[in-house]
Amino acid sequence: MTLHIGILYSRIRKDEKLLLNELRERGHEVEKIDVRKETFDVAEASETFADLDLVVDRCLATSRSLYATRFCEAYGVPVVNSNETAEICADKVKNSLALESAGVPTPATKVAFTKESALEAIESFGYPCVLKPVVGSWGRLMAKIDSRDAAEAILEHKATLGHYEHKVFYVQEFVAKPGRDMRVLAVDGEPVAAMVRSSDHWLTNAAKGATTEPFELDDEALELVAKASDAVGGGLLGIDLMETGDSYTVHEVNHTVEFKALNDAVDVDVPGTVVDWLEAKAEATTEEDGANDTELEVTL
Repeated sequence: MTLHIGILYSRIRKDEKLLLNELRERGHEVEKIDVRKETFDVAEASETFADLDLVVDRCLATSRSLYATRFCEAYGVPVVNSNETAEICADKVKNSLALESAGVPTPATKVAFTKESALEAIESFGYPCVLKPVVGSWGRLMAKIDSRDAAEAILEHKATLGHYEHKVFYVQEFVAKPGRDMRVLAVDGEPVAAMVRSSDHWLTNAAKGATTEPFELDDEALELVAKASDAVGGGLLGIDLMETGDSYTVHEVNHTVEFKALNDAVDVDVPGTVVDWLEAKAEATTEEDGANDTELEVTL
């Protein structure tokens, strides 16, 4: 079955190239939608979105991702990931609340709205602890706070930066992980592949230069990946775990996940497996629409 797939993007990175190449090699028709140039009408969809079987959101900017996916859903076009999932994953507060509500172990977290209450939250955890922006990726603007002096200085800087998001102080316990964490790429809770990201730095993001190697998920990790995926609404997700002794904690779920480092680290054909899932997703939606049309004809 040949599909018509839309790719929302603002820059074509290696990740997007891997997806585009795989889709085209299978004979699918691909519509590249540059959100920097596209306009979205609140009343009706443009020709760009006509006859699309599925849209894949690969926007770099969170704001563009959230609005573009909402428009796709308003136009009746299935989108991966859903706007609901994007809303939860794009905001660390909503992410933490969703994980906690689903009973997924996640680092202890407090949120404050003033420097004074944020300092109280920091002192309640003790030092070190971690201060994160509520929106952001690649480990940017994250701070490991080792003393009260450092806390006061960082809070002052954030309070004067101007943007309202910097005045939402997201404070988290420091998890003394063993110099590594795990990134799991999953589709609707089913792992595609997983890797260990190791670094001497407390931040172990691949974007920060961490070394990578394959990771074999045990039963507990598999269960947590499935629960974390369900907690945020499912889809194509990057789920980050840290080891806590003999167990794990899930510290984040990512909705526009990068996978080029994972693809290089494992033997799995990551883009191929992702496209397998996209095909199944699109075909299921097409069959559902066809069934609804038949039901409507019978009813009439």
